Amino acid sequence: MDQTLSYVDTLRKTVQEAVANQPRLQAIKLYPVCDTESGHFLVLATGWDKQRWMDTILFHARLVGQQIIIEEDNFEESLTQALIARGVKKEDILTPLEPALSSKAVQKNA
Repeated sequence: MDQTLSYVDTLRKTVQEAVANQPRLQAIKLYPVCDTESGHFLVLATGWDKQRWMDTILFHARLVGQQIIIEEDNFEESLTQALIARGVKKEDILTPLEPALSSKAVQKNA
């Protein structure tokens, strides 16, 4: 099986389930955004947090070739760990803490 296709499905399912499993008691709504053509997978949060409007990215991953670059993971229970639990190899996940690696991945697959 093509690893890239598998990672697309894994990212999509992980993002969609993270949104579906969130408590709905808050005024803040979570939205999954899965753009398979560009390889971007996000969870957006919008709504009123007390007296302040909130519009932020809770999770952002980019699929670049055979690697997943995690740009943001602000979930209490890490979506990065959820990806690993779903079978994504740890060595195929890069984080902003590894700028040299993610730059190489982007250049290699550009």
